[in-house]
Amino acid sequence: MSRPVEFQVLHRDPASLARRGRLVTPHGSVETPAFMPVGTQATVKGLTPDQLRATGTSMLLANTYHLALRPGEAVVAQLGGLHRFMGWDGPILTDSGGFQVFSLAARSKITEAGVAFRSHIDGRLLELSPESAVKIQEALGADVAMCFDECPALPASKETIASAVGRTVRWARRCKEAHTRRDQALFGIVQGGSHADLRGECAEALVALDFDGYAVGGVSVGESREQVREALRVTTPWLPEDRPRYLMGVGRPQDILDAVATGIDMFDCVLPTRNGRNATCLTGSGQVKLRNAAHRLDPGPVEEGCDCFACRNFSRAYLRHLFMAKEMLGPILASIHNVAYLHRLTRQIREAITEERFVQFRLEVLEALGP
Repeated sequence: MSRPVEFQVLHRDPASLARRGRLVTPHGSVETPAFMPVGTQATVKGLTPDQLRATGTSMLLANTYHLALRPGEAVVAQLGGLHRFMGWDGPILTDSGGFQVFSLAARSKITEAGVAFRSHIDGRLLELSPESAVKIQEALGADVAMCFDECPALPASKETIASAVGRTVRWARRCKEAHTRRDQALFGIVQGGSHADLRGECAEALVALDFDGYAVGGVSVGESREQVREALRVTTPWLPEDRPRYLMGVGRPQDILDAVATGIDMFDCVLPTRNGRNATCLTGSGQVKLRNAAHRLDPGPVEEGCDCFACRNFSRAYLRHLFMAKEMLGPILASIHNVAYLHRLTRQIREAITEERFVQFRLEVLEALGP
């Protein structure tokens, strides 16, 4: 049976579990490892589709919970679906809203049926279940939909995490049964904290349900970098070789490099645009704080050798001026650079895997970035 997305491993690094691949979707192909900028409300903050394309973006992420609240999935569907609505003709992945079970915990109540939220906008009640999360994502029309899962906040007891794993698997089964769009992939999400047995139990149950791809969830909720590494180390061996593997909510260069070494293919994070809005730029030698007085007369680009629009045309001194003057162009240019930086990093990772030098490349980049 053909799948709505196809994934092929093109090359494996002989000294690690890193792999280069290609994900083919109804709206185009994505070379992996790949980073997906986050367009929570059908927009990557401050950036147009043309600007995103120019950074090297091939796939975006949008959020089910936020779009269900505003403007509503029926509005998006009536206006031609998410791709047409936001003017993006490339692949899109929609998060299920499960992360809001964690991030909006004070406004939500979890039961076996699903989660009841109080809208952060106007306080009205929104109920999300596995079935409704799938229905909303089908109406939005993304290339990849995610199962509705329970993402427990860490630190948490093993008993609490085990309970979330059980519910995640039961909800995944309901998502699978509810999903009907043949042109949309559905990915399962592995939970389990850093407990090898719980991660294995969750992954084994999800693999038995035969999803189109698998995500590693619960790794951006308060744990250390070492805990993230451990979660990946014990999870990826359970996941099928012929399906894409997606690490949710991770965008630090160091974490991307660590995850690729374990066999992860896809990433998303608000980090590049959030940092950009806060005058912080990512570079190969660490972060640059553009508000620092040291940049007041600096004629150089944010990063030497970067070919992004911001670095080709403007100086650090100019970007600092924009932020000090509270001009909206400052966050836009910094965001362009940060997104371009992460795409350049993943492109270099793909080249290193193909040339079978990923391990050395990772060490060199980590040393240059610092802790």
